Amino acid sequence: MLSLQLIREIPALVRRHMARRGADAPIDAILVADVERRRLQTEADNLRAHRNEVSKQIGAMKQKPPELIAEMRQVGDRIKELDAQVATIEADLNALLLQVPNLVDDRVPSGADERSNVVVEAEQPREQGFPARPHWELGEALGIIDFERGVRLSGTRFYVLRGLGARLQRALIALMLDIQVNRHGYTEIYPPYMVKREVMQASGQLPKFEENLYRDIEDDLWMIPTAEVPLTSLHAGEILPPGSLPINYVAYTPCFRREKMSAGRDVRGLKRGHQFDKVEMYKFVEPHQSSEALDRMVEDARDICRALGLRHRLLQLCSGDLSFAATMTYDIEVWAPGVGEWLEVSSVSNCGDFQAHRANIRYRPETGARPEYVHTLNGSGLALPRVMIAVIENYQQPDGSIVVPDALRPFMGGVERIG
Repeated sequence: MLSLQLIREIPALVRRHMARRGADAPIDAILVADVERRRLQTEADNLRAHRNEVSKQIGAMKQKPPELIAEMRQVGDRIKELDAQVATIEADLNALLLQVPNLVDDRVPSGADERSNVVVEAEQPREQGFPARPHWELGEALGIIDFERGVRLSGTRFYVLRGLGARLQRALIALMLDIQVNRHGYTEIYPPYMVKREVMQASGQLPKFEENLYRDIEDDLWMIPTAEVPLTSLHAGEILPPGSLPINYVAYTPCFRREKMSAGRDVRGLKRGHQFDKVEMYKFVEPHQSSEALDRMVEDARDICRALGLRHRLLQLCSGDLSFAATMTYDIEVWAPGVGEWLEVSSVSNCGDFQAHRANIRYRPETGARPEYVHTLNGSGLALPRVMIAVIENYQQPDGSIVVPDALRPFMGGVERIG
């Protein structure tokens, strides 16, 4: 979260950043609550000092004046009343601070929504040489995707992968993990898929996205919408020792999101669902390293596209399209000829110290140095099932079969074609 000190001392700066986002953040309410909290706290502190002084005087007296003792009891009652009011305001103030998104990096282009995102690099889509069919036609014809039984089991926006379809997804996950671990030096993590409320808050999911999350109400455990959530809190409350940064993690998890989806072309097939798989990259770095770390993470994600031979493009998101916790974000999109569009498969973000403040993650730059907040970065490396869509549609053949990309064949038991 943003520090209260920053909002208090430079509110105009914070308001400018919120305006760039188009965010309706409760800055005025925070400032009012902060003033009232400090007023009450000052009164309580002054009364405590007065009570301590009078108590010393009473202690030195042979005869204890009953009226003075009665007055101190009243002072004590007032202090308790003030402490209760301060605790209430602090809880309200914290709830308000949780509603304020991150500041925007000065290098981020301004804009209201995705229409102002900037294409940084783009590869030309490969010519198929024949009319490309969408993945839902190919998948059902080959018996590797079963939409009907998915709906029967769980309702709309669910599906079943069968046979080589399930194996293809498993192969993609294995390839992604192997590249990030063996080539890029990430440490693989297997985190819980359900987490506590405070873990959701630390990553920035709560309270902003509560309506889009699944949870177990009885135990107040939340199903993760991305591995970013547990990875953020892996070092919550810790002070990392000198020389321990950067820390690079990668994790495969299923992801669960209660997305509000409209009917139509945008949600047909595998493109959007309430459950999907993703490989997530995560970095804890020193503040001066975060800009370079963002560029490195973008390339780590693009390496998966290159390994799969998928034509892709890189976009920088504008201020109005940034996620709640991000200060700068790049999206990677792959071309899918069957649906005729670019599909986002990775969103790579620098969150600065925003999540670190929420999770209280600090580090010592050197022995004996004062702890400072780390910077955190996250990125998909990559997200399924859109990678599945791209592989199926880009590697389809005129006869309706699918050639397995070379990089995936070792994970497919040598299978070269799905037909």
